Amino acid sequence: MNAPLRLLSLLFLIGCSVVVDARPLVRHIRSTHEFERLLKKHSEETGLPVIVDFYSDGCGPCRMMAPIFKKLASEIGQDKAVFVKVDTNAMYELSSRYGIRSLPTFLFFYNGQKVNEFSGAGEGQLRQYTQGIVERAERENVLLTKDSLVKYYKEKDGSKSEDAVNGVYKKCVDMMKNNKSGLCVGPAATKLAKNLKKKYGDGPVLEKRFKAEEQTPGGESKKSNDSSSTTKSSSSSASNKPNLNLATIEDLKAELEKRIDEALEAQVEEEEDDDAEFEHSWSGPGDFPERVTIIGGGPAGISAAIYAARAGLTPVVVAPPLGGQLQGKGVDVENYPGMHNVTGPAVISSMREQAASFGAVFEMENVVSVDASSRPFKVQTESNVIETHTIIVATGAESNWLNVTGEYEMRGGGVSSCATCDGAAFYQKDVLVVGGGDAAMEDALVLARTSKSVTVIHRRDTFRASKILAQRIIEHPSISIKWNTTVQEILGTSIESASSSDDSEDVDLDNVEVPKKVVSGAVLRDITTGKEERISCDAVFVAIGHTPATSFLDGIVEFEPDHPGYIKTIGRTTKTSVPGIFAAGDVADNMYRQAITSAGSGAAAALDAERWLSEEGLGNEAAEFEAELLAELMADDEGSPKIADGYNAYEDAGGRMTGIRESVGAEL
Repeated sequence: MNAPLRLLSLLFLIGCSVVVDARPLVRHIRSTHEFERLLKKHSEETGLPVIVDFYSDGCGPCRMMAPIFKKLASEIGQDKAVFVKVDTNAMYELSSRYGIRSLPTFLFFYNGQKVNEFSGAGEGQLRQYTQGIVERAERENVLLTKDSLVKYYKEKDGSKSEDAVNGVYKKCVDMMKNNKSGLCVGPAATKLAKNLKKKYGDGPVLEKRFKAEEQTPGGESKKSNDSSSTTKSSSSSASNKPNLNLATIEDLKAELEKRIDEALEAQVEEEEDDDAEFEHSWSGPGDFPERVTIIGGGPAGISAAIYAARAGLTPVVVAPPLGGQLQGKGVDVENYPGMHNVTGPAVISSMREQAASFGAVFEMENVVSVDASSRPFKVQTESNVIETHTIIVATGAESNWLNVTGEYEMRGGGVSSCATCDGAAFYQKDVLVVGGGDAAMEDALVLARTSKSVTVIHRRDTFRASKILAQRIIEHPSISIKWNTTVQEILGTSIESASSSDDSEDVDLDNVEVPKKVVSGAVLRDITTGKEERISCDAVFVAIGHTPATSFLDGIVEFEPDHPGYIKTIGRTTKTSVPGIFAAGDVADNMYRQAITSAGSGAAAALDAERWLSEEGLGNEAAEFEAELLAELMADDEGSPKIADGYNAYEDAGGRMTGIRESVGAEL
C-alpha cells in the first residue's frame, strides 16, 4: 500500500471514532500543540477567555487552590470562560515560554494573547482577575458588519461613496492588533459606533460576534459539523470527492493531524476530574459539638485522624490540602518503615484515603483562631465555626527565611522555600540552595534532576544533614558546594509586565500590577575572609529550618520557655496546659522533628483525647439523644390504649396466611 493510501486509511479510521460534544469543566493540557490549538480555537470560534493554572502535584499551595479553581470554573460557567491546568513537571516548554517561576501561577488569555498573570494561593486575586477578563470578553463581543455600515451611511449620509465607506470599515479592522478576521469587532467596533452616534444622533446596529450557542460547550463543534453537512449536501459533483491522484502527502498529513487533534479533543471529554479528593467532606455544624477536631493535615494530624476514626469518634480534620512538610518532599521517602520508592505527596494521599475510609471527615480551610474560654471549644475557620469537645493541634512548622534584601520582594519571582513546588519552573537553569540540613539536601537532589546546575550555600564547613544525604550531595556531578558562606543579598532584574490589553485603550482590569522583578543572582560572603562575591542564578531556594505554626494559640496554651513557639506538654503525654487540647508532631517536638515521630505522637494524641472524653463522660451525644427519643416513643406506645377494631392484613386471606407462601396465600 503506498503512502497516500495508508494516510487516507488512517484518516478514515480516526474520522469514524471522533465525536466531540462538549468540553470538561477543567481541562488538563497534555502537549504544547494542544495548548496552542485551544488558544486558537477560543480566539476564533468562541471568543471566550482562557484561564490557566500552572501547578505541580507536589506543591501544597497548588493543592489548596485546586478545589477553588474548580469551584470558580463551575460558578463562572462554561459559556463564560475556559479553565485549564498545566502540570509544570510534564510541560517544561510551556512553563519556560511563559516564565513560570513560582507555583501556582495563573495566566489569563484573551484573543489568543496573555493579558494578565499572578502567582500564589490567592483566592481573592483569582476571582478578581477572572471576573475582570470575563467582563471584558462580554463587553468586547460585538461585531459591526460591512453591510450594516453601508446601510447606516445610506440613511444618514447619502453623499458618502462606497469607497469611502470601505475605507472607514478598513480603518476599524486595522485598529485591532492581531486581527486576522478582517472584521470590525471588539472595542474598535464599539468606538466607531460611539463616534457615529455622537455625529449623527444614533449609531449603526452592532451584533454579537459570537452567538450564545457557539460559546456553549459543544456549540462550536455543532456549528462546524452543520457547516460541513451543508457543504456536502449542496455539492454532489465528482470534483468534491476525495481524489488520491490529486492529494499530496502533505495534504494528507495535514488532514491526519487535524483528525488526531479532534480525536484527542474527544478523549478529553472522558477524563474524570482529579480534584475530587479536595472537596469539602465536612457537612457543617450539627446539633451537637464534634468530639475530636484535628488542626493540621500532615503525618501527625492524619495519624491522629486514623486512630480517632477507628475509635468511632468521627474526627474533623481542619487543614488546607498541604499535607505538611512531607507533602513538599519530592524525593523518595526512605526513612519511613513500609514506604519504598514513594514520594511524600503519595504518602500523604494514602494516609488521607485511609483516614477517610474509617470515617474521618475533612474541612479544607485554615484555622483563624481558637476560643477556649468556654466549653465546648470553638474553632474559627475561614467560613465556619466548629464547636468541639477536644482539639488536637498538629499544624507542623513554617519555613524560616533569610531576611536579606531582595528576598521578600522576589518571592514568586525566583525566591522559594519549596523545591518540589517550584523546581520544575527552572528547567536547565542555574539555582542556589541555602542550608545544610536534611531539607536542604533533599531540595538540592530534587533540583539536580531538572536544573542545569545546583549550588549549595552553607554557613559552616560540614553539613548537619544525615550522613547518607550529605554524601549524595558531595558526590553529585551537578551539585557544587560553597562552605562557610552566607547570602547577603538577592539580586533581581526587571521584566516587562504583562499588559492588560493589546487591543484597546479603554480596557482596564482594575489596574492590577504583576511582579516586575525576578532573580538574576546573589551576593555571597565568605565568613572566614569577609570577602564578597556575586554569583549569577535564576532562583534561590531557602531551606534553613522551620518555626512551629502555633501563633493562633498565643495566650491560650503554655509554650516551652527555652524553645519559643513549641507547645509545652505534660509529662510523656500529649496533654497541654488546657484540658481537652492536645499537641502532636513538630508543634511539640523540638528535638527529632521527623515524619515518623510526628505520626507516632499523632496516634498518642488520639488515644489521649479518647481517654479524656471517657473520663469526662462525653460520648456520642447524637446517638444517645436518638436512643432516648426512641425509648420515650416506645414508652408512650406501651402506655396508649389498644385499638380493638384495627385493620388485620391476615384476615383478608381468611386467616390462613400463617406458614403459607405469599403467592399461594394470595390465590386463596
